[in-house]
This record gives sequence, C-alpha cells and structure tokens, in this order.
Amino acid sequence: MIKIFACCLTLLLATHATAAEKLFDAHVHYNAAHAVHYPPELIIAILDQNTISHAVVTSNPPEHVKLLQLYAPERVIPLLGVYENADDKENWTEDSSLPERIEEQLKQGGWRGIGELHLFADDRHSPVFHRIIELAGQYRIPLMLHTDPAVIDTLYEIAPGQPVIWAHAGTFPYPDLLADYLQRYPALSVDLSVRDERIAPNGIISDDWYELFINYPDRFMLGIDTFSMSRWREYGVVARRIRQWVRQLPEETASKLLHENASALFLRNGQSTQP
Repeated sequence: MIKIFACCLTLLLATHATAAEKLFDAHVHYNAAHAVHYPPELIIAILDQNTISHAVVTSNPPEHVKLLQLYAPERVIPLLGVYENADDKENWTEDSSLPERIEEQLKQGGWRGIGELHLFADDRHSPVFHRIIELAGQYRIPLMLHTDPAVIDTLYEIAPGQPVIWAHAGTFPYPDLLADYLQRYPALSVDLSVRDERIAPNGIISDDWYELFINYPDRFMLGIDTFSMSRWREYGVVARRIRQWVRQLPEETASKLLHENASALFLRNGQSTQP
C-alpha cells in the first residue's frame, strides 16, 4: 500500500513536470507500407513532437531505414532487418542464403544491430540462426529477438557474451522469469514495448514489476513498436502512457529506462559494424 501511495503521489506531482523528458525509443519499425504514408520528414516531426532523442529503427526491406537515417543521422540508429516481405517472418530460419546476404550488408558498414528476428523454440537449432549469431559477434553488434526463453538459452550456450535485446520482454513476460534470465545472462537486455498494460494495469505499476526494475535498473529499455500504421497514428498516446508509468519509479531508475540504458548500448564510442 505504501508503494502504491508513493506511486500515486509521484504521478500527481511529477507527470506534468517531466512529461517532456527525452525518451530513447528502442523499438521502431519503418516498413515499405509506412514509408508510403509517412515520409521521412513526417517521421522526424513525430519524433520531435514527442521529445524522442533517438530511435532504434528496423525496416522491411532494410533500405527504408537507411533512407530515414539520411534525414536524422545522429538520431536514427539502424538495425539490419532481414525480411524482404511479410512471409519471411515465418520461414527465414530455412533460408540458407540469408546469412550471406546479411554479411554483405554488414560489410557495407553503418548497421548498429540485427533484428527484429522472430524465432521460437522449435527452430532454435537452425543453422541459419546460429550463423547469424556468429555474424553478430564478428561485427560486435546486438541482436534483437522476438523469442522464447529456450532460444535465449540456446544462444548463450553458443555465444555467452553476445548482447541481446529481448523484444517485448519475451513471449512469457513474467517478472520472476525475467529476473531469473537477467541474473543468468549479463549481456541480456529487455525491451518493454507493447507491455504497458501488463506492467501498469490502470496506469499504476504492479508491485512485481516495480521490484524487478529496482533490482535490475540497468537492463531495461523502452519502445513504442510501430508494427502497424495505427501505431504511428497513436505514437504520441503510447509515448505519454509510457512516461506516465515510468515516472512512478525513483528518478534515477526512471532515467535509466527512459534513455540511459539504450544510450549505453547503442551510443558507445567507436561502435562499428566493422569486424
């Protein structure tokens, strides 16, 4: 009850004053369909309107993120998307030519990660996936995975130090499970996009999530996840909802989630996609 009261008081006193604090959006999609209706200058305007300091952007096909980056090279952090079309999301682990295409892209330089890769337990032993893990390590860049816990286990058996962003807090987003995995794997970070209702039902952070953020303040990042056209239309609404519940945390922890953790991962001095 004390924590709930404190959260409510913090919300009342701080939400308005801190609503414009910068947010590092760690999960953005800018696909071909989005580009038709949202040209790069409009995307940058949306980021400006919502005080977004940086955006980690992937696209399908990957050329669109590089086009967007031309408009804001210091703010757009490009992830190499591996899908050419929507069907690839279901069958990319069977495409033996994919690692070679990814490597050709990485050789061109400029990519700050690979993903989002959708992968579930039955496909975790795919040679294609294992080769992509090797490439991420070779080029010293993180992987963003939309995936099951078993896949995380398999990856860290292969590459114990590989930075991974676990999109949407995984397919089983339970605080106890996440705490277990964060303790096991020091290179694992968690992206909380689309989990706002689970984290903060009715706008108030639940006790188990609050405790998780306090215990692992350096391991979480935030994202809007513009997976559809409607998410671009609702971008400001989602950003405000995120800021509302994050501001119920202690200020130092909130700042880590809002921008410091993503900055530490993606804005490291000298980060490069050169092996």
